[in-house]
Amino acid sequence: MTAEWVTAIATAGTFVVIAGSAIAALAQIRHLRSSNQIAALNECRETIQSPDFQAAEQFVLDLAPRLSDPAVQSALLEDFIAKEYAPMRMIANFFENMGVFVKNGIIDREIACDLWQGVVLRNWDAIAPIAINRRVALHIEPLWENFEYLATVCKQWAEEHPHGGYPRGARRMPHPDLWPLVREAEQRNT
Repeated sequence: MTAEWVTAIATAGTFVVIAGSAIAALAQIRHLRSSNQIAALNECRETIQSPDFQAAEQFVLDLAPRLSDPAVQSALLEDFIAKEYAPMRMIANFFENMGVFVKNGIIDREIACDLWQGVVLRNWDAIAPIAINRRVALHIEPLWENFEYLATVCKQWAEEHPHGGYPRGARRMPHPDLWPLVREAEQRNT
């Protein structure tokens, strides 16, 4: 065997080892990405279920009817939002961050929508008038734009899944009997 053949075989062997290493590295990256997504999903879940978040969300929902008050409008258009409205800012900033995660693929869009489209849309609907008016009044076009992006993605998902995310054609568990109160309401609605 000539030196050229030995060199060729060694080069081919090196290529196989490098290719194998690259494939293993890609698999590891995919596992790391999955780990990062699980960590981000868990952090979002813990936040949304926290008492502080739930109290802030109730504040936002209670604030919505007060938005026609000129004093409230004026306070919400200040450069720095007053402490009184900190719960609203906390909700908006949380969903802004979640929107960045979804937009950049850190959290899978389908998973985020399947889990949280209701809470995202409920909060966007309450905060949208504030966000849009602050954008215009303060000339800050990107204010909470990732929250808006997330709400848009969730709205599209909800339109594509009008009956929820349950897989089509999948068997369902038998339903228990309806309570009399529910049965009566159903009969009135039909």
